[in-house]
Amino acid sequence: MGTTGRRPGAYICGIDAAMDMIGGKWKVLILWALHERPCRFGELRRELPGVTEKVLASHLREMEADGLVHREAYDEVPPRVEYSLTPRGVTLNEALEPLGAWGPGGKPTSWAAHRLPVRCAKTTTLP
Repeated sequence: MGTTGRRPGAYICGIDAAMDMIGGKWKVLILWALHERPCRFGELRRELPGVTEKVLASHLREMEADGLVHREAYDEVPPRVEYSLTPRGVTLNEALEPLGAWGPGGKPTSWAAHRLPVRCAKTTTLP
């Protein structure tokens, strides 16, 4: 659900609010990919086969507006933009970890045990 469809103040519980923020096929996978390290747009696109540029850009904007993702634009030529998790995004990932363990039959016990093959360029941690 996009930011235009949000129901502020109408949530029944915390799960309802969280599902509103991470609804859709790609947002949880974006969070998961960014759990490893900051990534550029193209790197995220390559790590999430099947996502279109339009959907990825839209989800990243929504997640930034929700305070889950930080967008850092560097004043360089050519322009460089990196996305990373905010502290709120990190805590959401931690909250989703048991769900990740439950999904494949309860075998993995952490994100580390059930990772996407993230190959984002190694960068310094953003403040």
